[in-house]
Amino acid sequence: MLKICILARVSTQIQDYDRQVNELTAYASSHQMEVVKVFANKVSGAKKNEDRPEIQELIDFVKNEKIDKVLVLEISRLGRNTLEALKVIELLNEQKICLFVKNYNIETLDSQGNINPMAQFLITILLEVSRMERTTIKQRMESGYINHRANGGRVGRKEGFRKSNNDMKAEYVEEIKLLRKGYSLRNIQKITTTSVNTLRKLGEFA
Repeated sequence: MLKICILARVSTQIQDYDRQVNELTAYASSHQMEVVKVFANKVSGAKKNEDRPEIQELIDFVKNEKIDKVLVLEISRLGRNTLEALKVIELLNEQKICLFVKNYNIETLDSQGNINPMAQFLITILLEVSRMERTTIKQRMESGYINHRANGGRVGRKEGFRKSNNDMKAEYVEEIKLLRKGYSLRNIQKITTTSVNTLRKLGEFA
């Protein structure tokens, strides 16, 4: 039976990584894998690996234990900074530990423990596509707000006014999508210009 570790991450304190852990645990069980340890944390994926304790603990653990694979649900769980995410993969490669990305069914090493060059290539592209997506969303939102203001529109609500949950969901569709994808509040604020306080309230819909 293969021995595996699970790596999970969310970007904000209002999110929970239980879904990631539960889905990966179920996958491991159905494929005769033993989950030896789960590494999870609530931290921005934009941070450097040195500032992410779960990454350091993971690397130290696989160095000393006979671990066959590390499972992540999505490539973004390694980090949204492409360079930092690739560093994690390189550290695992050095220990001959295969990284399995479930949502794309990608493995970084082959059955002989050799680096899978196609997997490395695909992962790099996926990380860059994710980065480009964030940039595009930010530009689209900024353009929308500029156009709204140019036509006499105001951003924000009147004093004492409180939107219904349905109104909030309808108005902040992009923000809720980004929260569900695990983006940090600060990153979403930069992309959408929506206040952090509003984003915290939207967390209950994510």
